[in-house]
Amino acid sequence: MATMIAPSMLSADFGNLERDIEMINKSKAHLFHLDIMDGVFVPNISYGFPVISAIAKKAKKPMDAHLMIVDPDRYLENFAVAGVEYLSVHYEACTHLHRTLQRIKSLGMKAGIALNPHTPVENITDILDQAHFVLLMSVNPGFGGQSFIEHTYNKIARLRKMIDSRNLDTLIEVDGGVSQKNAPLLVESGADILVAGNAVFSTADPLKTIEEFCRV
Repeated sequence: MATMIAPSMLSADFGNLERDIEMINKSKAHLFHLDIMDGVFVPNISYGFPVISAIAKKAKKPMDAHLMIVDPDRYLENFAVAGVEYLSVHYEACTHLHRTLQRIKSLGMKAGIALNPHTPVENITDILDQAHFVLLMSVNPGFGGQSFIEHTYNKIARLRKMIDSRNLDTLIEVDGGVSQKNAPLLVESGADILVAGNAVFSTADPLKTIEEFCRV
């Protein structure tokens, strides 16, 4: 499977949001990545449903929402109504993760498990077959523009081995500090989806940058 690219809207210019949405629509990117932060689970606040709805009206590609919030179960239906197609919740935030994943799927969305950098992939052995994808944080969640945590390569490889040994179709998504420099090794380690924020939006030609990511 070709590597999927998901530009993170957290790095978009919110003063020119429609312009950046149209850029992603025209690009070879596969998903719109939405970082949802509540200021409690992570030390930052991003945006909520008004912005998501505004993106949904213009987006011509699926929306991939990463919930960095406490008690995500309260909002699952809202994300489905907003048009989100990929929804990941944090292992660390869900007391009853199996129930949460089942609810996400029952609402017609692809269910993902997100893991903080310190959480071993082995912790989700018993729930892995219930997820469409696993999102590995390669920085500490909460802020864009952080440095990539090198241990992530080993973590991806271990998760890939877990998935392949059980013949699962679960995808591996990597979020945080992704760049054109480390993208080849991320894919070689086993990543399927790369979330890129500053690496896309801070470049002079984002369309060209996304195309280059797609060739990894």
